Amino acid sequence: PIVLFAITVIYHIICKDNTFSLFYDWLRHFCTLQYVIQMTIHLANQYKIIIFAVNLGMLYTVKTEYDIMNVTLENYRTLNFDTIDIKEEWNMPAEREHRMHSIHAYPAKFPAFITTKAIQKAEEKNISVDLVADIFCGCGTVAFETVKNGKSFWGCDINPVATLIAKTKSLSYNDGLLGDYYDNIISCYNESSINEDDEIYKNERVRYWFDDEHINDLLKLKTAIYEKVDNEIYRNFFLCAFSNILKSCSRWLTKSIKPQIDPDKQPKSVLASFNSQIRMMRNANLDEITKKQGSAEINCTNFLDVNIETPFVDLVVTSPPYVTSYEYADLHQLSTLWLGYTDDFRTLREGTIGSLYHAENFDENIKILNETALDIVYKMYSTDKRKTRSVAQYYIDMQGSIHKVYKMLKSNGGCLFVIGNTEYKGVKIDNAKHLTECLLKEGFVDVEVDRRKISNKILTPYRDANGKFASVKCSSRKIYSEEFVIFARKE
Repeated sequence: PIVLFAITVIYHIICKDNTFSLFYDWLRHFCTLQYVIQMTIHLANQYKIIIFAVNLGMLYTVKTEYDIMNVTLENYRTLNFDTIDIKEEWNMPAEREHRMHSIHAYPAKFPAFITTKAIQKAEEKNISVDLVADIFCGCGTVAFETVKNGKSFWGCDINPVATLIAKTKSLSYNDGLLGDYYDNIISCYNESSINEDDEIYKNERVRYWFDDEHINDLLKLKTAIYEKVDNEIYRNFFLCAFSNILKSCSRWLTKSIKPQIDPDKQPKSVLASFNSQIRMMRNANLDEITKKQGSAEINCTNFLDVNIETPFVDLVVTSPPYVTSYEYADLHQLSTLWLGYTDDFRTLREGTIGSLYHAENFDENIKILNETALDIVYKMYSTDKRKTRSVAQYYIDMQGSIHKVYKMLKSNGGCLFVIGNTEYKGVKIDNAKHLTECLLKEGFVDVEVDRRKISNKILTPYRDANGKFASVKCSSRKIYSEEFVIFARKE
């Protein structure tokens, strides 16, 4: 550290610049070797110089165009990921996303532009990309962008609502045929009568969210879709539209990320909402009819249950669920109930990553957690034992997922993960470092970690008990306004 400090002071004197305040910061943190190295790297990047330094017995070479943070088994434990520079290329671009990405509401959507950048990055590293996979494909953002780029896509998600949206987005439709089907649906809706013996009337959760008039109208509309659309691909298009109007036609609090009743809400008309939704989806489809080239295979299953016999993927692009995120099964309960995926939406929680429903072997799980996960679990245990079990299971599931990603990738294949950290009752949940350790210990090489802003808006890093943004720290939980882009390659 003394040698490094002396070199930079001499350089400052020679250059006669006005950045001497930087060295006072260094003095304050002089005892932290890693901090000195990172600040030296930062200065080297600014002044375009080359510095050779020894950090913890390792030789660091800082190149003139330093733009990546290489992470190894030797340095990941001491590296503070929050000090990694934000890389502008991973931030949200100025142009708007395609309208197909907005055909259905979905929480925490994957940034669409990252898929194209991930493909470009892989190809720059001489990875031939023909098939892209997303193991947590959600509503199909990566699927849509992959197909648009002329590549094949394979994806899976345990949420049937998510895979319905993903399948709908990743296809193109004949607009004339859509119009014919739509006219037949509306005609059937207007002529049909109510079937009071339908099981939907017996479901308590449906009655909790909807009044009788809206239940009647929704049932007539759903019945008309099934009766008049015999083509499964086109039926999914209309069911996706049906799914997206459910919240606006219910008592669900508008724009809430938690399931809660709005006692003052006036639910919207079913038919008017459906008309507007179909019009929007048809317009979005028209923009893409001549552009899409690739094909997509999307499966409703848990990735951990997928049997991988031989490698078949060139590039994985995905964003794992956050360890402390809300249950997606709860957020999509209206759709799962109305579309008949389950009579009790809570059953869909059972196979999700980190679910307590399969976290029975806590003592055994502890033995196979990696070092980063163990640190976090031990810190949490005295605070919330029940949540600690879920966090431990999440990390076990993620370690298993990375193992399967390695198996599914061809030789020289790549993977790109977008993941963020969070905080729970004062304990930092370092998902990025855990994922990086998983990749390194699985045998991936050329591991690079970048940081990006989650949004181009200025957001407070706190949320209240209802999940809404809060302006004060007290009684709020901290979230993070940045997340990490982690790239790795299989040899």
